[in-house]
Parts: sequence; structure tokens; C-alpha cells
Amino acid sequence: MSERYDDDRRRLLRTAALTVAAAGLGVAGPAKAQSSGERSLDASGSRPGTNTSFGPLKQIDAGVLNVGYAEAGPADGPVVILLHGWPYDIHSYVVVTPLLASVGYRVIVPYLRGYGPTRFLFAETFRNGQPSALAVDVIALMDALRIETATLAGFDWGARTANIVAALWPERCKAMVSVSGYLIGSQQAGRMPLPPKAELEWWYQFYFATDRGEAGYDRYRHDFGKLIWQLASPKWEFDDATFDRTAASFDNPDHVPIVIHNYRWRLGLAAGDPRHDELEKRLAEFPVITVPSITLEGDANGAPHPDASSYARKFSGRYAHRVITGGVGHNLPQEAPQAFAEAVVDVGR
Repeated sequence: MSERYDDDRRRLLRTAALTVAAAGLGVAGPAKAQSSGERSLDASGSRPGTNTSFGPLKQIDAGVLNVGYAEAGPADGPVVILLHGWPYDIHSYVVVTPLLASVGYRVIVPYLRGYGPTRFLFAETFRNGQPSALAVDVIALMDALRIETATLAGFDWGARTANIVAALWPERCKAMVSVSGYLIGSQQAGRMPLPPKAELEWWYQFYFATDRGEAGYDRYRHDFGKLIWQLASPKWEFDDATFDRTAASFDNPDHVPIVIHNYRWRLGLAAGDPRHDELEKRLAEFPVITVPSITLEGDANGAPHPDASSYARKFSGRYAHRVITGGVGHNLPQEAPQAFAEAVVDVGR
């Protein structure tokens, strides 16, 4: 099922959207989501730029990392984990988070490996950017926080990570929201040539395959990130302050190694961690995702992304696809936080 969410529809939904979540959340107590009609979404908090920061961050050892993360909402509410991509960070969810917390969700927003205050516990650990490693990080974080199941939602690297967790550990994933749909890949698939126009969209991947590209990204990571934002969201008029809040997270000492390894691994130019070989074999079979899922796409996404018709059959559970109109680009949760939050609530019912 495919739907179009335009500006008029979103305006209508602002007065009542998310309030219907309460009946499906099944959470009791005054601090939790309330029944439909008792609590409405504060529309003033749904505009990008209204909220610009999280509260104090938390840190926890999880797997090979000490993870920095933001948390909001009741401690015993249903959990949603929001996953960012490259070159973005947790500020992609700075408006989505209070929207979901306001209706009773416990919202966890971690910095991925190589971003912000997240650090490797040991200097000798392989700075591995392969997609399966990021998914293992999510499972480790859930274990550390004693979270048995959660709704996972993300875009870019975060969407791919959510896809992998949902496919390989469906018992840990209650439901999923994925921008740009099904993004599971493999090294073998990454070696296959694409039509020239499609290859052009991946210019930075080939740049990163060179020593010059690695040095250039290290030297110009701020300018590089801003260029990607502009290309990926050509109609989003973000200001310098919005970008700079995120760009600060690129100063992580592991950021460049993680980014470079991620893209080189995709092309088969860098080896992954042998401990993840079995996971990669399973992912190379492009497993079907069985958990309830909603996929989203902005109508002005300038980043490489598959057509929705190409992946619809990869979702065998309850599934819907939504196109968010109004000039929405790649960073959908920050550009259209209302629509993203609604998808999280809807998919969890």
C-alpha cells in the first residue's frame, strides 16, 4: 500500500495525530500515553527549528563501544530507537524525540560509532564500518539498557541498520520505520556496475576509495558534510546553526576511519570483521523483513535511493509505503518530523 502525505494532510493531522497512539500503546499510569482525545500533539513542537537541543546526554558501555545517547520519555514506556545516518547525527531527531516522548514513548537516540561522544573501549579494536557491525552495536546497546524489544526507525545508515536488525533479529524488533525502504546489501552486489547516471550519484563512494579521498574528507569534513546535505536535500533551507550542531559530531577521532571503511567495504575494497562473516552470508541472501514496517520517501530526496516498487515484496508483514511531499529531502525526520513521528506511532499499533 502506497500513500502520499502532503502539506494539507499533515496540517489536518497535527490536531489529532499521535493521540490515537494511546489505545495501541497499552501503557498505564499518568505519565504514559493517554487514550485518544485526552492528549493531543503540540503542533508548535513539530516545526523544524523549534527544538534545537536535547537534555544532558547519557553514556553506557555496550559491546565494543561506550555509547553516547539521548533519552526522553517515561522509563517504562514502549521503546523506540532512532538511528541516524551519514553525514548526520542525533540532531536529525531533535524534534521527533519530544513528539514521541509526549505520547508516552521511551525514546533512545544513540550516536553511531564514529560520531559525537561514542568511543571505542579499546584502542586495538578494528574501526569497522561495515553495516552488520552497526547492527550488532544496536543489539549490544539494547542488551546494555535491558531492552528486550523496540521499534526501530532510521534513515540513511540508520535505515540500513534498522533493516538488518529487523531481518536478523526479528524477536528484538517490534516494528520498523525505514526511510528509502529496503537497504540491505552485500559486497557482491556492491561490485555490480550501475548505469552511468546512477554511478554519478555515488561519486563520493569512489572518492573515498582513494587515499586522496580519505585525506580530503579528513581535511574538509565540515565542508564535505554540508555539500552532501545540500545535494541530498536540495529544497531544504537549513541554516548554518542547524548544520553546525550536527557537524560537531564529526570531530570524533574514529569518524573518518569508520566512514572510509564503510564505503570501501561496500565496493569490496576493504575486508570486514571475520566475526561477522556468518551475518554477512545471511544478509547476502537479502532476507525478507517480517516485522510490521512503514517505509518513507521524501518527494525531493536527492540522495541515491531505490524505487519503492523494487522493494515492496521484501516486507512480508503488515506494510505501508508513504511519500512525504512538500520538497522533503533525504534527512526526512528533521525536514518532516511530524510525518516521521506519525509513522512510528502508526507502525507500532
